[in-house]
Amino acid sequence: MPQVLFKVDLTKPMSEQELVGHNRWHPDIPAVVSVNPGDVFRIECKDWTDGQIKNDDSPDDIRDVDLTVVHVLSGPIYVNGAQPGDILVVDILDIGALQGEEWGFTGIFAKENGGGFLTEHFPTAAKAIWDFQGIYTASRHIPKVRFAGITHPGLIGCAPSQELLNKWNKREAELVATNPDRVPPLAALPNPKNAVLGSLQGAEFERVAAEAARTVPPREHGGNCDIKNLSRGSRIYFPVYVEGAKLSMGDIHFSQGDGEISFCGAIEMSGYIDLHVDIIKGGMDKYAMVNPIFKPGPVEPRYSEYLVFEGISVDEFTGQQYYMDAHVAYRRACLNAIEYLKKFGFTGEQAYLLLSCAPVEGSHQRHCGYSQCLLHYCFTDRNFPDGYSAVLITGFTQRFAFVGCASAHLTPTNSLKIAFLRKSSISRAGAARRLVIASKFTIKN
Repeated sequence: MPQVLFKVDLTKPMSEQELVGHNRWHPDIPAVVSVNPGDVFRIECKDWTDGQIKNDDSPDDIRDVDLTVVHVLSGPIYVNGAQPGDILVVDILDIGALQGEEWGFTGIFAKENGGGFLTEHFPTAAKAIWDFQGIYTASRHIPKVRFAGITHPGLIGCAPSQELLNKWNKREAELVATNPDRVPPLAALPNPKNAVLGSLQGAEFERVAAEAARTVPPREHGGNCDIKNLSRGSRIYFPVYVEGAKLSMGDIHFSQGDGEISFCGAIEMSGYIDLHVDIIKGGMDKYAMVNPIFKPGPVEPRYSEYLVFEGISVDEFTGQQYYMDAHVAYRRACLNAIEYLKKFGFTGEQAYLLLSCAPVEGSHQRHCGYSQCLLHYCFTDRNFPDGYSAVLITGFTQRFAFVGCASAHLTPTNSLKIAFLRKSSISRAGAARRLVIASKFTIKN
């Protein structure tokens, strides 16, 4: 087992850990440990709410969760030799649950406290607890469903520079100002309440807490990217904005659907991540990097049959047609899938939770906001057409797998995702083209 550089005690909040992590982004949060390029090490993480959600049957803790606490992160990790302008290469070697803590939770946030992608349709808090059995999981709150997850870190990134942080705060404040009374708010602005900033104390703590960015959205440095395939064998190329890079991570997911549409929609868990790091000197300029580049690993469930639910960019309340509005189209695809699942014994809330936490794939095509939501078949006790059973999940059907997004959680990266088709869904010639395309996006030291 690799050396554990950051260990957590699940009986204590992050602010009382032996090594104190953080829940804000700021360049002046001190590193807790240093590593060299080429090192392999283990980092333990608390769940993203810092233990606020319990393994019970009441959704009250989801309803009342204090979102000023999130996300608690392990780090920062100082990588010796990393300088602004470099690329930090991070390999995910292994990831899993902490021993004795083989469970997780999925939630629907209340509209007035966090909300979600479908908050106008599901404004009330709900919760499902999941028990892990190796790579599989099942929930007493969504009976007769069992599937294989793809465990991954929902949040991982490097510290911003002060200049970059200032840009974030300015543009997000301007966004909130466009609709300051919106519920939920358009962005989470800096808030000193419940800030955890490593070893900072006194006046320095107060200064940093007042301007440190919240961890909710992904940004140029990485952060809350929520890419469900970023599991074992994945590689991430991070732009480095500060000396030492200051890598941090947390928000581990046993499984998640594209978009994590209920916003507490993954199967959230505490856990560990084994990492290897390296540096590409001057890599940001060499590869024209602004945001991280993600290379998902080969580990995923093998589902071969699926349903595709189409959504179009027509508002379900008003009937108004929008031009290429991916947000509306993806919402309609999800709603169509939920209404279908309700015909087979699921409640709307159960179906919403499943689309959020099972490894569902979402895609978008450029035809007035045409969108897709894919459901694969797996075996449960719920009857489906043609003798198949239940739900679940992965694989794009787009021949040209360039996926743009127009909303904060529409697809995992909030920018451009490059995906490659499954061999079973394209010709041999198509598979060859996939391999050529993949080689073009290989980054070497």
